[in-house]
Amino acid sequence: MTALKNIIANFKHYSFLMKQLIMRDFKVKYKRSVLGVVWSLLYPVLMMAVMALVFSQMFKFKVEGVNYLVYLMTGLVMWNYFSEASNLSMSSVVTNFPLMTKVYIPKYIFPIAKALFVAINFVLTLIPLLVIILITGSGDTKCVITFWYLLLPYIFACLILFTIGMGLLLSTISIFFRDMFYIYGIVLTLWNYLTPVFYDLTIIPEAYRGLFKLNPLYIFINSAREIILFHRSPGLTNLALCGVIAFAMLLVGGIAFKKKQDQFIYYV
Repeated sequence: MTALKNIIANFKHYSFLMKQLIMRDFKVKYKRSVLGVVWSLLYPVLMMAVMALVFSQMFKFKVEGVNYLVYLMTGLVMWNYFSEASNLSMSSVVTNFPLMTKVYIPKYIFPIAKALFVAINFVLTLIPLLVIILITGSGDTKCVITFWYLLLPYIFACLILFTIGMGLLLSTISIFFRDMFYIYGIVLTLWNYLTPVFYDLTIIPEAYRGLFKLNPLYIFINSAREIILFHRSPGLTNLALCGVIAFAMLLVGGIAFKKKQDQFIYYV
């Protein structure tokens, strides 16, 4: 309980620094960009259009009974958030270490700031997703806004907490094992293919579907799709599982980071 109070107190004390780090990342990302933050809205739309063309027209992917564009976009925006945020969080301590040697700053501020910075972009990508939900599809595949949409912020929050936990763990490992920067890129590629972002789980042999359902990203994405595509609740079990997975990953990442952070200075 004391440790939790200290963390909350530190967040309040360093909230200004957190805001400055996030603002710095925004300025760097969109520096000399003509469209600036508009790319946060435009990029997922363009990416969705390319992937929809490739998978629906060239590879003939489809999901029976649902709007494939919405199906793809939902998975894409959630996967892109996790992929980008965990990657940036992993390198955040190493890249900001010169700053940490000048003044005392809680080291966990940096991976968390990266995850929250990407989370802002993630929220912005929900705008084109909503537009696509409203203007595409027809008949039985037409998506409608329902009461169950009130559960989406909870699912997205669980995804963000899970990503923060993963970022804390990865940033800890990468300090001692720099090969992690390269290995994680391969892991993400494999993880992406094992997550039903552009395909439906029904194409997987039934004997192996249980393994795919253990994927945390599948649980988050599928819960959101249940609401958006099928207009129903994911169920109490799935909702509880989202929360358990998110807090478990946050706990594991937080403990690993706290246990090793005093040794960072010897390896950076």
